[in-house]
Amino acid sequence: MAPLPPGQKESNSFHRFGLLPFATRFPRETKSQQIRLCGALANEIDLNNPFEGLERVKQVSDFHCVTTWSYRNLCWEGVRFCDFYQQVIEPQANPNQTATRVALKAQDGARTGMYLEDLLDPSVMLVDHLNGEPLSVDHGAPIRLIAPKHYGYKSVKYLREIKFLLPEEDYRVSGFRFMDHPRARVDLEERGRILPGFLLRYLYRPLISTTAKRFKVASDYRKNESK
Repeated sequence: MAPLPPGQKESNSFHRFGLLPFATRFPRETKSQQIRLCGALANEIDLNNPFEGLERVKQVSDFHCVTTWSYRNLCWEGVRFCDFYQQVIEPQANPNQTATRVALKAQDGARTGMYLEDLLDPSVMLVDHLNGEPLSVDHGAPIRLIAPKHYGYKSVKYLREIKFLLPEEDYRVSGFRFMDHPRARVDLEERGRILPGFLLRYLYRPLISTTAKRFKVASDYRKNESK
């Protein structure tokens, strides 16, 4: 088995996890996979079935949280983002050729951004199944992005909007801007801006247990309320 990336430690749980304000936020719509394409495009469109006509694939990969925990060998199923881009976005929406970055927005208000060249890596997927089962709300249903070469905050759950940005435009982030690296590549330990990645290990690691518990409590409460 390949070694973990710098600063990561294997977890025995695949936590529902994130910034604490999002512990009690869930998607409004858990069935519809509608995604809005907007921004620097000739045609802004709403896709009701973004997977239609695309080859479905499975991928086994590790998930690396920026707070230093990793969960190994998750089996995701969906479509490659590069196929989605080439077969759906390009012909239907016609992106501006100068748009090199993309802003990603979730139903719960979470936001981040990625370089288009990173999104077009064959390992990046739009998924709706995990380990042979339909994706749960805890892990991003109805549809989420998976970018295994990047820290988990780039793998947006409850994905709702993909916005193409012109070079002079920037994207909004969910928390403090220093916490969101423009690329967040795991192998280069790009955990955030300004501070070195190795230093952020020691700032983030003490928060894991408390954050995981807060998210679990909120998830359990939601499930009990829906019974």
